[in-house]
Amino acid sequence: MKAVVTGGGGYFGYKLGCALASEGASVVLYDMNEPIWEIPSGVACIQADLRNYCAILAACEEADVVFHVASYGMSGKEQWQKEQIESININGTRYIIDACKEHNISRLIYTSTVNVVFGGLPIEDGDEESVPYFPLDKHVDHYSRTKSIAEQMVLAANGTPLAGGGILHTCVIRPPGIYGPEEQRHLPRLAKLIQRGLLSFKFGDPSAKVNWVHVENLAQAHILAAEALTPEKNYIASGQVYFINDGEKYNIFEWLTPLFERLGRWKPWIRIPTCLVYASAMAMEYLYLTLKPIVELSPVLTRNEVLNISVTHTFKIDKARTQLGYRPKKFVFADSVDHYIKTTPRGRNHHILLKVLILFVVIFSFICLSVGCYGLSLLRSFRERRH
Repeated sequence: MKAVVTGGGGYFGYKLGCALASEGASVVLYDMNEPIWEIPSGVACIQADLRNYCAILAACEEADVVFHVASYGMSGKEQWQKEQIESININGTRYIIDACKEHNISRLIYTSTVNVVFGGLPIEDGDEESVPYFPLDKHVDHYSRTKSIAEQMVLAANGTPLAGGGILHTCVIRPPGIYGPEEQRHLPRLAKLIQRGLLSFKFGDPSAKVNWVHVENLAQAHILAAEALTPEKNYIASGQVYFINDGEKYNIFEWLTPLFERLGRWKPWIRIPTCLVYASAMAMEYLYLTLKPIVELSPVLTRNEVLNISVTHTFKIDKARTQLGYRPKKFVFADSVDHYIKTTPRGRNHHILLKVLILFVVIFSFICLSVGCYGLSLLRSFRERRH
């Protein structure tokens, strides 16, 4: 079997490729950047843009299955590069679908996100049938909106004819935040927030819970989904979406206890109003956009991050258990933290400019407080309208 993994230069794409190779598959990792880790036997890398259709066609030649993991704009400075986010997440997905049709690739698995249904309103133990898409015009970030559009494109492509005969079978995996040894996005981001003192206080619903997924469990789900798009499995996953997580719910501040301890920081005990934090995040975003022509700085905290931390959004994995045979293994977050601490140089904390900017943002956020509270009131009113 030949499998193509877009986004194969990233953490999850690489781990998925390795898992596929360990099961005997011939794997192509397609990404703008090569993985920073060792490339195992049976894995080839193609460095190319997801917006380059000719390169995609070449990579997908003679492939049996495509795992479309690649995306852009989840965090950092890239969150505000709207044109790139849309061209990669939407147009890139269209190219992948077209390549599958042209090369008679009958299986396409899309890595989505729980943010296609979550936008700041509480969701407790949501499932695939009862939780609708969050309205596209209500998302506070381009990433979530474009991922939602791309997901719906992939589902709409299910059942379409292939150039050489046959049918395209597609399915979607919706993970929450990913963790595991060497994870490059969530854990380093949270560690920086803690080191900068931006998680020295609590905010949000004290009982708020979220899910996480270990990289190995997520890879397992993708491989099972690919198998469930075959005639041997009666195409049971065809046209389906699956929430995938570890099967556990956590309060984010309790979840982060090992990270606070390993970094030598006190766990936060002071609670401040969420609307103040939301307003501060809004101010930081506007400050970033204002200073962007002068200096490139990553926003310290975003509105989307505030919502993800402060509001419950948990999802059942019963459908994946039943249809895919998904069985999440047990992992301990502290192990990932220990690996991060051992492998990350301890830099000097001389962020003078950053501290000045944060001070300015805190002052400015009081001005924006009413705006932030108004934004949250809109979310509450929208929730009331839904009910």
